[in-house]
Amino acid sequence: MTLVAWAMLLLLLVIVTSGLDVLIGLGRIEPLAGIAPLAGPGPRVTLVTAARDEERGIEAAARSLFAQEYPALEFVMVDDRSTDRTGAILDALAAREPRLRVVHLRELPPGWLGKNYALQQGANAARGEWILFADADIVMHPTAVARAMAFVQRRGVDHLTLLPDLVMPGLLLKAFVAAFVIWFSGYLRPWKARDPASRCFVGVGAFNLVRAGAYAAAGGHVSIRMRPDDDIKLGKILKRSGARQDVVLGRDLVSVEWYHSLRAAIDGLMKNSFAVVEYNPILMVLGAAAYLIVGLGPLAALLLGDGAVRAMGAVAVGFQLFVHLRGAREAGAPWHAALLHPVISVIFCWIVLRAMVLNLRQGGITWRGTFYPLSELRRNRV
Repeated sequence: MTLVAWAMLLLLLVIVTSGLDVLIGLGRIEPLAGIAPLAGPGPRVTLVTAARDEERGIEAAARSLFAQEYPALEFVMVDDRSTDRTGAILDALAAREPRLRVVHLRELPPGWLGKNYALQQGANAARGEWILFADADIVMHPTAVARAMAFVQRRGVDHLTLLPDLVMPGLLLKAFVAAFVIWFSGYLRPWKARDPASRCFVGVGAFNLVRAGAYAAAGGHVSIRMRPDDDIKLGKILKRSGARQDVVLGRDLVSVEWYHSLRAAIDGLMKNSFAVVEYNPILMVLGAAAYLIVGLGPLAALLLGDGAVRAMGAVAVGFQLFVHLRGAREAGAPWHAALLHPVISVIFCWIVLRAMVLNLRQGGITWRGTFYPLSELRRNRV
């Protein structure tokens, strides 16, 4: 065989083995909907959320949280230096909801990212045996918390992450999220988090339910105070400290508008993609190359190759489509969103390279109106 044929064979093997790992792994994640809600009294849970300039959806999200059918539930909502009506809306809600306490933050101390500091202050105010960190725009079915508490009680876990339904307008954004589900799953392998012998971990900002004692033992958000990828790294420090982890699907029970547009999704990933590789430019370049090679290599072999190269390209393209169809299903996207995965691979490549260039050129990141120097971000290695 030619060198090109050997390279295509290697790429095909990588695509098939990693794709099968994702398909089998996703099949091992249980749906929370299959867990009966906890009957009778349970441990107190404090739901902590941080909100900055969330006036557009904070009230609707909060009302879905207040409707939870779990008696031992309290709420701590942190107004993180909002410049809109978020704080006033939360205060009005607290006047009518006795279980809600509002913490207003006016300043950000040095050495902290805004959201991380807000979540730590919310945790400091929590009185529950369990803390549920959730995004400010999350919407939950009334039985979600009761089902999650039943799961952790029956399985004996200290940290439960939930993969929510993602609300997305537009086909291109749906295709983007469908591809992200596959890449995220292949990179983190969240189904392995439950294995104490595995170094895999998981964390999702929409829903991180953790035993308060385990959170304290891991160092809380103080340990990840300068991490833009705080939700994932919360899972890492918990796993590292010996906490037992698991992950469930929140299909039909928990939903969140991940981003309202493709531009917002790109900007959002710009802030934390460099952090995922600990601000290492070499790993960023390799990651960008991987997106292009895996995303476009099989298609190029199919269209431009001949003989064995074209045949292997056809098999790789077909298998990728099959895997991305699963990603589309998990993301709640239409099946034809999977057809756009080569385009999305180019977008991912551009995000990675642009994030690296901007971080290095600007000497840091700007997130929600605050600039964080790269020198400080790099010191908080996790």
